[in-house]
Amino acid sequence: MTHVLEIAGMNASKLLICACLKADLKFYRLPWGEQFRRSKGRKMKKILTILTVCIACSAVALPQTTQSDHLGAARVLEEWVSNAEKEIVPAAEAMPEDKYSFAPSVGEFTGVRTFAEQVKHLAAANYQLGARILGEAPPHGEQSESAPDSVRSKQEIVEYAKGSFAILRRAVASIHENNFTYPISGTKGTWQRTRLGLAVDAIAHSYDHYGQMVEYLRMNGIVPPASR
Repeated sequence: MTHVLEIAGMNASKLLICACLKADLKFYRLPWGEQFRRSKGRKMKKILTILTVCIACSAVALPQTTQSDHLGAARVLEEWVSNAEKEIVPAAEAMPEDKYSFAPSVGEFTGVRTFAEQVKHLAAANYQLGARILGEAPPHGEQSESAPDSVRSKQEIVEYAKGSFAILRRAVASIHENNFTYPISGTKGTWQRTRLGLAVDAIAHSYDHYGQMVEYLRMNGIVPPASR
């Protein structure tokens, strides 16, 4: 029976991975402007698909695992947070300070955030989501995923971003099997009420805006550090 479940899980995983690859091929065949327009949310969809694959594989493999093989929720989430930080912070550092005010102007980009605003926005969301997981108030009084007005220079923005990942690491370290899907008191919604849902939201949201940062860098002739 276990063998049959393993095969079923593998086949389901292959189908999901193939679907991702086909979607990527279709996406990258689009004109560049259309790619940029559709880029918002693609990272979140991909992360959720990967998580689905992981859950499917772990579910069918469960009978064969031992206590020593067990990876806690905190460890898995910490890896995601660390990976995001390793890509996003160097990208923020790579953009020259005189380009922090850059925003695309050719095409349908009216009202989009500048590079500085992209970094500040994703960092502010990290602070808010991390604080909610921990049951604390956002450290700088962040509201509506907006950074304090006092964060202005490139150095201040980079340090602000670094701090946001520090609070995320502390937040995911507090997540364990006894609380990761337990509703947080005073919250509403479905995934928005759980520590796991908030952690996944922070990671997916960070990568969403990282994708836009990458485009801004390339439009200024800069190869993102993660792609070098």
